[in-house]
Amino acid sequence: ASNPHLRDDKAVRVQAMFAAIANRYDLNNRLHSFGLDQSWRRRVVKLASVDSTTDVVDIACGTGDLTEAFADAGPRSVLGVDYTPQMLDVARSKSSKVSATASRPTPRYQEGDATALDLPDASCDVLSIAFGIRNVSSPTAALAEFRRVLRPGGRLVVLEFSEPRNRLLRLGNNFYTRHIMPWTATLVAGDRSGAYKYLPRSVATFLSPEALAAMVRSAGFSVIDQHPMTCGVCTATIAS
Repeated sequence: ASNPHLRDDKAVRVQAMFAAIANRYDLNNRLHSFGLDQSWRRRVVKLASVDSTTDVVDIACGTGDLTEAFADAGPRSVLGVDYTPQMLDVARSKSSKVSATASRPTPRYQEGDATALDLPDASCDVLSIAFGIRNVSSPTAALAEFRRVLRPGGRLVVLEFSEPRNRLLRLGNNFYTRHIMPWTATLVAGDRSGAYKYLPRSVATFLSPEALAAMVRSAGFSVIDQHPMTCGVCTATIAS
């Protein structure tokens, strides 16, 4: 299988794929993570240590699951940014069904490119990207942007798929993500774009948590910690 990260047209292809699967994206996430994806997101919110003075930016927010989880934690503000308008349509529609309270800000959503954010320097305290850094055309350019928009002492949280360290779990996980999930997810989404063939390939050919931590460091961050979740199926990298 080819390495999707080396394609010149990666950004355009990724956008078209996510547009094609936007309406069934949440259903597929729940089904194929056996409902664990929401608990991973809640864990990320905890790791980010949000309080009522925190301004949060959630990049590659997709249909807004993590953005809304951040809003539940009661920060001062939450902004979700994504490259695919169709995903943001789903996010806004979900968000409109959640009633605002004094302690829960209503998230704002805007279209944007992680490698060229339309945000001022030093404008947020927490910047998160969940299952999105590998889909960005240039992760190093994106990390430079994250550094620019974070305030001094701000926190970067990157949640990304990884491979379980245990050999048997890794074999089982690889078989599931490469052979079963692409077929069942394509069926559920009624997808003709090839998105669910791309996604496992994009995981298999992306950086290990150690290599990702090294990339984050070379962007000028200090990596505070890495937290494997569900036996290492995904890993949260926290940096400042």
